[in-house]
Amino acid sequence: MHFDVISIFPDMVLEAAKNGVTGRAITQGIVELSAWNPRDYVTDKYKTVDDRPYGGGPGMVMKYQPLKDAVVDAKQAVNAERVKVVYLSPQGKPITQQLLNENLALQQLILVAGRYEGIDERFIEDECQEEWSLGDFVLSGGELAALVVIDALSRLLPGVLGDAASAQQDSHMHGLLDHPHYTRPEMVNGKVVPSVLLGGNHKEIEIWRMKQALGGTWQKRPDLLLEQALTVQQQRLLEEFKIELKSK
Repeated sequence: MHFDVISIFPDMVLEAAKNGVTGRAITQGIVELSAWNPRDYVTDKYKTVDDRPYGGGPGMVMKYQPLKDAVVDAKQAVNAERVKVVYLSPQGKPITQQLLNENLALQQLILVAGRYEGIDERFIEDECQEEWSLGDFVLSGGELAALVVIDALSRLLPGVLGDAASAQQDSHMHGLLDHPHYTRPEMVNGKVVPSVLLGGNHKEIEIWRMKQALGGTWQKRPDLLLEQALTVQQQRLLEEFKIELKSK
């Protein structure tokens, strides 16, 4: 997948993406990343990409044409058939695992990182297919959101993670939070690893992990359970979790 970020701080994106999962994905050639600076598309000596908002008010608004020109060049550089332009903003739809899964088939994803008070609405209407948001809060710019999207999508691509099953077992992949994880040593501060994980019975371990995922979701994000059609077994496991929790 080819990611393009439209940003007045391209190095902020490119340098951060060199690390961890995204860095390995780029090195392996599974992911490609380019950044396009709208300032490169203006000719005045101050490289002005923003102006005062019509109607007055505080702050500045990013101008239409520099953003448009950057998107045009990004598209021409890749010439992909399945491409989407996304504006990262607090007004966008929440970025969820389902949203990411729905966009895995894209060949090119162009992420527009706004700054200041926002960007000219006409650019959003003409060039952006969707708006995405990290949540109900405001950042200084869309670069951090772009990095989150790149990381979250990259790790879903075949060959990026060392163990392909890792992504499938993550929180939210199946509508539930992840189960607890443990590693050596067997005892820490008087707390021991659950005995079921030490017995080697994979069926029992699978059932235990499902119970913990259901129970953890019920405790931490009960809203997610409202969206799930639980099986009879899952309902039973959740009830068992609640009973066991009360008995502690």
